[in-house]
Amino acid sequence: MRVRNRRIGRCVGVLLALLLALAGRAGPGAVPAGAQDQPVTVHVHYDTGFGNALSIRGDSSPLSWDTGRPMTWTTGNVWVWQAPAGVSSFQFKVLLNDTTWSTGGNYRVTASGPRSVDVFPFFGPSHGSLVTLPGFHSPQLGNDRSLRLYLPPSYGENPAKRYPVLYMHDGQNLFDAATASYGVEWQVDETFDRLIGQGAVREAIVVGIDNTADRISEYTPTPDPSYGGGNADAYLDFVQQTVKPYVDAHYRTLTGAADTLMAGSSLGGLLSCYAGLTRSTVYGAVSCMSSSFWWNGESFTHTVQGYHGRKPVRIYLDAGGDNDGRAQTETFRDALLTDGWTAGGDLLYVFDPAGAHNETSWARRLPGALEFLLPATGEVRPHQG
Repeated sequence: MRVRNRRIGRCVGVLLALLLALAGRAGPGAVPAGAQDQPVTVHVHYDTGFGNALSIRGDSSPLSWDTGRPMTWTTGNVWVWQAPAGVSSFQFKVLLNDTTWSTGGNYRVTASGPRSVDVFPFFGPSHGSLVTLPGFHSPQLGNDRSLRLYLPPSYGENPAKRYPVLYMHDGQNLFDAATASYGVEWQVDETFDRLIGQGAVREAIVVGIDNTADRISEYTPTPDPSYGGGNADAYLDFVQQTVKPYVDAHYRTLTGAADTLMAGSSLGGLLSCYAGLTRSTVYGAVSCMSSSFWWNGESFTHTVQGYHGRKPVRIYLDAGGDNDGRAQTETFRDALLTDGWTAGGDLLYVFDPAGAHNETSWARRLPGALEFLLPATGEVRPHQG
């Protein structure tokens, strides 16, 4: 199905590059001065099978949405098309035999982006699959639990593609109401399927890590006078030293911090923010829903100083209006802003007046969190020659 989005960002990208050049430096991910004049080359990684071919359509001449232009097959089942010089910003989609549109939204090349890009399309339904790994042992914690994995729609169709990984806590509650603690699931798989099909987020592998009877201890960074706890570092060592290496070894993942994310709610939200601030070399973005920042007299909030200067992580925060820790969350938000985070930039806070401290509310707010963690623009990647 065609997606006709307006072309945006060309003038903004050119102006930004000009300002950076005048300043005598390049910003993060910026294209060197003059690079915008270089032709854009699109590399499409997909095995069409014998006798089939890929074409490209788009919104900037010589592309059009009505008639495809043929792509050239190269070794390794990589199909290539080069835009004419001067065409620096455009949207496009790939078609199989110029009849079947790739699934999801448009790909977009921007004037300030790389001049050679990789994309990894698929043409089947936007429907991922679930895998359960029972009895997964933690040497750091001395216990076992299940891992519940969501593999994105293209995983079986396009073996050339690698994926970011989202690690989520309370795995029992993510995918199946039958295993959820209160009979209500987050609908993580259904939400990802829908957003991927709409082209709203990147495809990603989700690793749901089940909680245990030691949940309070494992999810909290310091002891609370009333509840104990304080074993979060051992739990995060388990994720970083045992779970992540296993997932990276057995599945096609992108392993860097920019492509490694974490999300949770309640104590799991507190834990995710703690991981983001203290392990930003591992996690590039975290989602902290209805977080229990009240824990131990808001001690974690009191430590938010100097983190942004080390290696800032993108942070999504939210709270509901129904006894859901709004005041403590906004205090934490303000501490982040004071430390250097930028509202609407590397920090997004959402207040949900109707939200309560439950899975129904977290499922409802999940799409916005995923769009912040995994924006669809990441599906166009700098070419790896």
